[in-house]
Amino acid sequence: MTDTIGRVALVTGGSGGIGRVVAERLARDGMAIGLHYAGNKDRAEEAAAAITAAGGRAITVNGDVADEIAMSAAFDAVEREFGGIDVVVNTAGIMLLSPIATLDLGDLDRMHRANIRGTFVVSQQAARRLRPGGAIINFSTSVTRTQFPGYGAYAASKAAVEGMTLVLARELRGRDITVNAVAPGPTATPLFLQGKGQAEIDGLAKAAPLERLGTPDDIAESVAFLAGPARWVNGQVLFANGGLA
Repeated sequence: MTDTIGRVALVTGGSGGIGRVVAERLARDGMAIGLHYAGNKDRAEEAAAAITAAGGRAITVNGDVADEIAMSAAFDAVEREFGGIDVVVNTAGIMLLSPIATLDLGDLDRMHRANIRGTFVVSQQAARRLRPGGAIINFSTSVTRTQFPGYGAYAASKAAVEGMTLVLARELRGRDITVNAVAPGPTATPLFLQGKGQAEIDGLAKAAPLERLGTPDDIAESVAFLAGPARWVNGQVLFANGGLA
């Protein structure tokens, strides 16, 4: 088991939703947090202040995850502040839903940039910089298994994330760095609930054997497991979905 006290984590998309809860959860494990945001500085500063107020250590870093120069600068800032990086969690991403036949190809390009290129850029920096004993945790989705209509482009982007995650785990042989992905099921976040009626939400809540939506805390526990004690879990996709599929 890895001692998480004194370790350093960079969480992309850490200003809200699952990302913020993940950052707070890792901070409770004793990790110093680099909390990345793309656009909402106030919300990111608020999240960092909450971690600090609870006795943790946190700084905010900014940048487009798909921009390799911005992300290199973000990694530099975290390393300067805390002395290195041990854990990188890629929660940043976007979800734009439409049947494949009617999808605006501009939306496809936006998801490709954020979800695929963004994960690739951050994973590339992590592969170059993480200290031995480190962990890279990317984010997929359970829709790669459930195949819900309307999620085709989003599922395709996350299937690409799974592919790069599993390959990177093998490429880092000998470095003592684990690389895994978490694939949440329906989780009650603003991103997930946006545009859905109550009947649809209720139906998704009943779909899993546990008969509820997931919570950001549920997902954060899976991340904390992979970021800390799960040193023999490597090159895997962990489906955190209440048994949905």
